[in-house]
Amino acid sequence: MGNRATGLTEPAPGVHRLDVAHVNCYLVRTDDGLTLVDAGLPRSARLLDTLLKRLGARRGDIDAVVLTHGHFDHVGMVRALVGEGVPAVVHPADRRLVRHPYRYAHEAPIWSYPLRHPQILPTMAAMAWNGALTVRGADVAASLADGEMLDVPGHPRVIATPGHTDGHCALFFEHLGVMMCGDALVTLDPYTGHRGPQIVAGAATADSPQALASLEALRQAGERILLPGHGDPWTGGASAAIDAALRLGAH
Repeated sequence: MGNRATGLTEPAPGVHRLDVAHVNCYLVRTDDGLTLVDAGLPRSARLLDTLLKRLGARRGDIDAVVLTHGHFDHVGMVRALVGEGVPAVVHPADRRLVRHPYRYAHEAPIWSYPLRHPQILPTMAAMAWNGALTVRGADVAASLADGEMLDVPGHPRVIATPGHTDGHCALFFEHLGVMMCGDALVTLDPYTGHRGPQIVAGAATADSPQALASLEALRQAGERILLPGHGDPWTGGASAAIDAALRLGAH
């Protein structure tokens, strides 16, 4: 459901996907309130405001921002939202990264990817246009723990999935039928343009062997929808996605 052309879709009832320059964040709406998972790019704020208006809400009505990790393309709106009184949280191992979202570990030099994969240049340009080069860090709470059931609307369970970053976490909204994977598993790699289930390339992944090992934690999603940080939702079952990503391996 939704209008893909506008960047707004509803992959599951009450779960709204905001897609700006192939960077996803998700607004969950339940009877208890609103939870934003990840915070996209700075210009994702325009799309968020459009969605909130449709829902009869405003930014201050968001009960929590839960970050899967601290990379620049997932924290673009955090500083503004925190400034408006919205609480935000991340795993302790990524708290420093949220403060300094460009200071991240990666296995391969980023500059080599546009040379090897020139098809990604339009995506990179779109990300830059939407603020990818101007993200300001923020100080957020650090209290996510593996297995914890969060006291936020939707009540997701935290699934530790380190590798992409040290503190990367997925969020299992079991009763809503979705697993939000962040960048633990994506269906579009912005650094290669490759589509299908995979981990993110070494240009932005700290430890690919660990990232591949962490995929096993996502199997508990079963046949529920996987919602990645980049690319379209996956509806073909968690095991099929994980097996495909493992076959592809690091890249």
